Amino acid sequence: MATTSNSGAAKPAAKRTTTRKSTTGSARKSTSATTRKSTARTTRRSTAGTTRRTASASTSTQATPRTPVEQAQQIAERAVLVPVGASLLARDNLVTTVKGLTTKYSTRASLEREIKRYERRGAAARNRFERQVRRTRAKFERELRQRRTAVEKTVKQNRRQFERQVKSVRKDLEKQSGVVTSRVDKLVSDAQGLIS
Repeated sequence: MATTSNSGAAKPAAKRTTTRKSTTGSARKSTSATTRKSTARTTRRSTAGTTRRTASASTSTQATPRTPVEQAQQIAERAVLVPVGASLLARDNLVTTVKGLTTKYSTRASLEREIKRYERRGAAARNRFERQVRRTRAKFERELRQRRTAVEKTVKQNRRQFERQVKSVRKDLEKQSGVVTSRVDKLVSDAQGLIS
């Protein structure tokens, strides 16, 4: 009986405080409501923190198994859970992709709009590629012309230089041949003068 009277006494006391608050005015109602909300938030946060700490403690104990049996159990769990988790992630990705495609292509108009978009993008890529090819070709032809012109210029310069050298050598030979013939004529005349 004593326990029932205590619990019964506690309940009316709680009722009394709420009735007192309700009778005192609206200002007190709003402050009590905000304090209740903040207390509820604090309680939820502390509960969530405790749950996280408990979960991390349990994973930390799972991370370091003490007995060989626990180690084997942990390895077996990982061997099963890793492929299951990977397949679930792949399934989720596939489902989101399919949902995205079905919403994107749900009507004929949206399908045609997407096809036109792809066509425009393809045409733009083709035009960009063609421009790049034309630019590259023009650059190659320009460089080729420049190289050809430089080679032709060098060949002409070398030919002129060679022809000049040949002319100067020919003139020198003609001069020397003239000198040699005049000397030979002189020697022949001197020899004939001595003989006669």
